[in-house]
Amino acid sequence: MKSWTTQKGSKIYQVLGGRSNSYLISAGNHNILVDTGKLSAFTRLNENINRLEFSCQDIEFLILTHTHFDHCQSAKRIKDQFNCQIIVSDKAAGSVKNGYTALPSGTNFFSGLISGSGRRIGKTRFGYESFEPDVLIEGEYKLHRNDADIKIIETGGHSPDSLSIIVDNEIAVVGDAMFGIFRNSVLPPFADNIDDMVKSWGKLLKTGCNTFLPGHGSEVKRQLLQKEYDLFVRNRNLI
Repeated sequence: MKSWTTQKGSKIYQVLGGRSNSYLISAGNHNILVDTGKLSAFTRLNENINRLEFSCQDIEFLILTHTHFDHCQSAKRIKDQFNCQIIVSDKAAGSVKNGYTALPSGTNFFSGLISGSGRRIGKTRFGYESFEPDVLIEGEYKLHRNDADIKIIETGGHSPDSLSIIVDNEIAVVGDAMFGIFRNSVLPPFADNIDDMVKSWGKLLKTGCNTFLPGHGSEVKRQLLQKEYDLFVRNRNLI
């Protein structure tokens, strides 16, 4: 199981991979789960957390980087069973009550076709059990836990409700603000607003983070993100 450690000693474990990534942040005596994956992955998620000698009962917060089904489908179950607090963007307030967040647009021709088809199918396949969030994020939110510095920031673009979690200003868990699947690109195949996403890349680069953990694929290093940011800013005249 992959893990990362900050200089302050906070640890981040990848507790779910494959279709979507989930991460467990352990800072002092506090444990924060980031994203849940699909409902079908709940058993594997629970087993992986237990393998780390934690249990879901140890989770204090569940932070959702956004509310597309493949990142939040177990949120209601985790909240009910383990009594953790759920943190989401305030822009997701309506979606989580309805149990459906529309799929994002495609960033190329083929992903555009997939997105259009998925939107026509809608909630019947891409929905989730509605839940009540405990904390709604607008702008920036700080979670200070012992010696750890955990900050949640808005990183819209992939979806309006996208958030990233900055751990000790060294490692960022970024959801679908970028992808770690393609060797020389961080551009997700799906995003509602590419310009906003590029601006979010710039926001992430202004942190001290050198490692970015995406919702899909492997870690992204600062050098690649900087290269992609500079390229898109120039090509899309965002300066």
